[in-house]
This record gives sequence, structure tokens and C-alpha cells, in this order.
Amino acid sequence: MNRRDFLTGSGFAVSAFTTPVTRWLVTPADGSADHADGQQVGRADLDELRDAADEARRWDSKYGGGNWKANSVTACLTERAAPLLRGSFSDAVGRELFSVTAELSRLAGWTAFDVGQHDAAQRHFIQALRLARAGRDVQLGCYVLTTMAMQSLLRGFASEAVDMAQGAFERAKGHAAPRVLAFTKLIEARAQARANDPKAASRALAASETLLGLADARPGDEPGWIDFYHHARLSADAAEVLRDLKNPKAALAWNQQAAAMPSGVFTRSVGMRLAIVGTAHLQARDLDQGLDLGNRSVDILARVQSSRAKDYVREFTDALAPWRREPAVRDFLHRARTELSIAA
Repeated sequence: MNRRDFLTGSGFAVSAFTTPVTRWLVTPADGSADHADGQQVGRADLDELRDAADEARRWDSKYGGGNWKANSVTACLTERAAPLLRGSFSDAVGRELFSVTAELSRLAGWTAFDVGQHDAAQRHFIQALRLARAGRDVQLGCYVLTTMAMQSLLRGFASEAVDMAQGAFERAKGHAAPRVLAFTKLIEARAQARANDPKAASRALAASETLLGLADARPGDEPGWIDFYHHARLSADAAEVLRDLKNPKAALAWNQQAAAMPSGVFTRSVGMRLAIVGTAHLQARDLDQGLDLGNRSVDILARVQSSRAKDYVREFTDALAPWRREPAVRDFLHRARTELSIAA
């Protein structure tokens, strides 16, 4: 095992992505998807799997990857999707079956990733990429690879994440909808920021904004799984990019453009965003505003089962280091420790 991979812990090995990613970049779409053996697979089966994926996405956004409903996607994969993959279906049905199963596998990986089960997440992401290839769904493969890049950057492998995001974009150009490509550029911007390359991060962010504008100006046939990516999400993530680059003024300016998200629907995202913006205020030496946002973040994230969300609060607590002796800071650290199990 690569030593750098070993040191990250939690079972994550960025090198495990190398072979499946290379294979997808070389050949992102298989040939015929028909199969003849076992039960007949029809449109009703596909609709059931799509409904399961949509439901899992909603519950994941609201309660985090650790809730029982989001976790049920794994059971759906093993108990419903896997038997169907061994059934009989035409090429057209087979392509859709592989694609929706790829999305279920990506969701299973995402929920595992969200609760810190990084080895399980990797296995699901690799499986999802292979299934997207079997379904000849290049834009879903692009999305899966972008998700893999996100896992890599948040595990500390920023340069590898840049390579994956750029590879996903270049391979999917001409095949994926502008909104899908825009999201790929967004994740590249986040990875470039973690790699401390402000110019490259700015270029990727600008490219994402341009593609998003194109998608909004000329709406077309887009997959349902990318409907979350609008300008509000771009602005919120841009604030994170600038926070990572230690540019609080620009981060707060971007945050002003980010529309409010209902905490009852996007609970985890709202809590994480509060922690990000709060950290930017601390970088700007505004302790009072930073603490106000930090406390609101804890209020929200106490209802969410997400180790990833806790990481953002942990970054916020790290930024409180210059004020550790302040009573209000000590009170916040006590809250983070007792309500989110985040050690000061």
C-alpha cells in the first residue's frame, strides 16, 4: 500500500482509484447491454429503482448519510438491483438498468463517505463508474468521477482530485449537459484551492459559472441528479474556495450572492455553509459574527448524522485558536464537544 494512502487512515487509498479511472477515461462506454437469463426486466422495475434513488437523495440532504432511509439504498442495491442485473432485458432497458444502478451505487458511496466509511465509499464509487460505463452513460460517469475527486480532495489528496476532475471534464465534453460539466469545474476549483493554487482555482470557478449560465440560458435535457446545481450552490462553494485560500473578503462577497436554502430540506448543507462563512469571519478577525454563525451551525448539525459536516465545524474550532481564553469561545467549544463530539 502506498505510504501516503496508509497515513490517511479510515481505509481510504487514493491509489485504488487509478485503474478504474484510467479504464473509464480510455473507454467510457461499453457495447451492447442486452442480457438473456432469468426474470424479465421491464420499465416498472426501472421506475422503482429511480424512485428509490430520488428518495435516498432527499433523505440524505435532510438528515445526513447516517440516517436509516439514506442507508436503505445499500439494501436496495443488493436485494432489488443485483437480481435484476442477472435477468433478461433488451439493450435499451439494459442501458437504463445499468445507469440507474450506477446512480444507486454512487448514492450508497456518498452516504458511506458522509459518515466516514471511506473504504466502503470507494468500493461503491468504483462500482458506480463501472456500471455507468456498462450503461453507456458518459455524463453519469463524469458525475461519478467528479464525486470520487471530491472524496479525494477531502481526504487530503488535492492534486489527485484536480487530475480526476479535469479528466472527467475533458472526457465528457460533447457528451454531458452544461450543468454536469459546470459541476465538474466547481469541484476542480475546490481541489485547486486545497492545493493552494489561487489562479487555477479562479479559472475553474469562472468556467463553472460560464457553463452554469449556459445551462440556465438554454435549458435542455438534463438528468435529474444534477438539478441541485444552481447559482446559489456555486456561490456557496465559491465562498468555501476563497475561505480555503485565506481570502475572507472575497469569500464573504460570494456568500452574499448565495440564496438562502431552507434548513428543513437541505439541513446538512445549511449547517456546513454556516460553519464555512463563520470561519471566513474569523479569518477577517470578526469573532462575534463568527461565533454567532458557529453556534447556529451547531444548532442545525446536531440533528444530522454526518461526519463530513462535523469536519467543517472542526475547521471552525481550529480557527478559534487565537481567542481560546475568551469565555464565549470556551462556551462554544463546550457545545461542540458535548453536542457534536468534537474535541477542542
